[in-house]
Amino acid sequence: MNKDLTSINDLTKEEILGLLKKSVELKQTVKQQRRLDLAPGTMGALIFEKPSLRTRVTFERAMRDLGGSAIYLGPADVGLGKRETVPDIARNLSRWVDCIIARVFEHSKITELAENASVPVVNALCNNEHPCQILADLLTVLEHRGSLEGATICWTGDGNNVCNSLMLACGLVGINLRVATPKGFEPPQAVTNRALEYARKSGASITLTNDARAAARDADFIYTDVWASMGQEDEAEHRRQIFRPYQLNRELMAVARPDARVLHCLPAHRGEEISAEVLDGPQSATVLDQAENRLHAQRALLAVLLTRKK
Repeated sequence: MNKDLTSINDLTKEEILGLLKKSVELKQTVKQQRRLDLAPGTMGALIFEKPSLRTRVTFERAMRDLGGSAIYLGPADVGLGKRETVPDIARNLSRWVDCIIARVFEHSKITELAENASVPVVNALCNNEHPCQILADLLTVLEHRGSLEGATICWTGDGNNVCNSLMLACGLVGINLRVATPKGFEPPQAVTNRALEYARKSGASITLTNDARAAARDADFIYTDVWASMGQEDEAEHRRQIFRPYQLNRELMAVARPDARVLHCLPAHRGEEISAEVLDGPQSATVLDQAENRLHAQRALLAVLLTRKK
């Protein structure tokens, strides 16, 4: 595995499956013993330009489970590229910590950190991708379905960073994915091209459409996310008007498989991208599984990165 996880593109199919296997193993082990002590004495630096509940708590807990610890650095503490250059921050942190976990706006800051740090850098979210979320999603699909290959996921809503990582991962591991977005809100063409390239090798089917009902028909999982991500607050009202036909609601669930499950990376806005009756209904138990699996997937990822041979 590469030194860093900056994108799903950093992983092969075999590496993704290996991380999922390790996630399952550690998830079982940690139930029996609180601390795993696989990376005792290690320290992770959490650089966050964006607020977070799940990402911060799960990474801090994962470091502790492995026998290490984490230090949180908010916007006022670092000022990536403002108070100090990204390369200087990366080089300094490399002298003090064993890994850098960054939740930022621009993807370029992730790649700059990785290029200049001598320790592993993990993309904990940027405007382009959210690879750690997708590892948790795949773990959730695996647990509920028993296998990844042949599963069908419908994505409805914005072609955003989560969608980008999902497309790439589905193409790699062989999951059929249908992405339904309004015109003009499709995933970037470069991401689509790469995902289709992966899909040709894995046998997966990846399709893009503007018809949410067509995408959801007979799907095993229907996935949605907020319509306006952090940094897009001024577009929120405009987006609400455009995205209304893509809401994950009872009518959309009705065209999926009878046992279809809901996926949402949270936080959710009831009444916008997902209706309250669906989010609070029995088919959405998977949503909290996704949230919990952030911990298990990230624990496995850190275990690999912190213990690999240098």
